[in-house]
Amino acid sequence: MVRHIVLFAYKEIARLDDIKELHRRFTALPGLIKEIEAFEWGINISPENLNEGYTDAYVLTFGNLQRRDSYLIHPDHQAFSAFAGPLLEKVLVFDYETEGTF
Repeated sequence: MVRHIVLFAYKEIARLDDIKELHRRFTALPGLIKEIEAFEWGINISPENLNEGYTDAYVLTFGNLQRRDSYLIHPDHQAFSAFAGPLLEKVLVFDYETEGTF
């Protein structure tokens, strides 16, 4: 399994309506892209103040690297990225293959 973790920090110009639309579009992707096996998201609630401006986290699961790679070039993902890009100050993406669960 491959986990694809995405963190967003928004530009000051991003309005609440823009952020809601970005979220709506991102959460719609699992219904559009069959390679996504699982999807979850949340907003930072850590009291440690170590989030470095990142506020939203999204975790996508793929069965293998090839499915992740297909997602990356999928037209619906590309359209989402084009919409989101101007609203984002920073993006952090971290992918890993699961080694096992406990």
